[in-house]
Amino acid sequence: MNKHGEKLVGILHETGSKELVIVCHGFQSTKERIPMVNLAGALEKEGISAYRFDFAGNGESEGSFQYGNYRREADDLRAVVQYFQEHNRLVSAIIGHSKGGNAVLLYASKHRDITTVVNISGRFNLERGIEGRLGKDYLQKIKQNGFIDVVNRRGKFEYRVTEESLMDRLTTDTRKACELISKECRVLIVHGSEDKIVPYQDAQEFAKVIPNHKLQIIDGADHEYTEHQNELALLVLDFIKEGLRPCSLHSRI
Repeated sequence: MNKHGEKLVGILHETGSKELVIVCHGFQSTKERIPMVNLAGALEKEGISAYRFDFAGNGESEGSFQYGNYRREADDLRAVVQYFQEHNRLVSAIIGHSKGGNAVLLYASKHRDITTVVNISGRFNLERGIEGRLGKDYLQKIKQNGFIDVVNRRGKFEYRVTEESLMDRLTTDTRKACELISKECRVLIVHGSEDKIVPYQDAQEFAKVIPNHKLQIIDGADHEYTEHQNELALLVLDFIKEGLRPCSLHSRI
């Protein structure tokens, strides 16, 4: 349950390890999408338990879908972390893809209990990318009508953007959040050089601000890492294992 009383649904890849890694999906995505499934599976093969879940309003979780929700998704992640901590699990790392990358960084800016964070293809400048979805003069339109309905290429309704949810995005200060991340927190920043959704330059912006980071641009990779799943998984696994105690891979619950 999150703090709004909504059930969050996920899949636990249980290996018996005390350590657990939580995997977060992106915008209009779910726990069932690549690369969430592949990353959780790769961790499981290495003997590290993983949990991939749906944020509220997405997939199988309760709640209504919202366009913004950056802080609220970080709060959902907090609820998941605390649930497993209360069940005597050590959450050793949090991974986020796309918008999920923003969620894990916002989490790290507010909380100090997890010191390994992986941001995959997150967006640094949240003002970018809005016009492509909402059209030109979106601020004027939303102030006039109170909302904008987004349709797909076939003209089918997809979701409604309210002024409140738009402002949630526009007032989420990524730079300030990254500056608040502890120097003790190790952050892996991964991005594809051929990402057409979020440009790889956003990863370079993250790297300028996050104090303790490792930046890796995967040559030729798109936003979903369609042809680079193995390369992505190896990078993430190596980074997470570096942060684990020497004996941790052998510890069991």
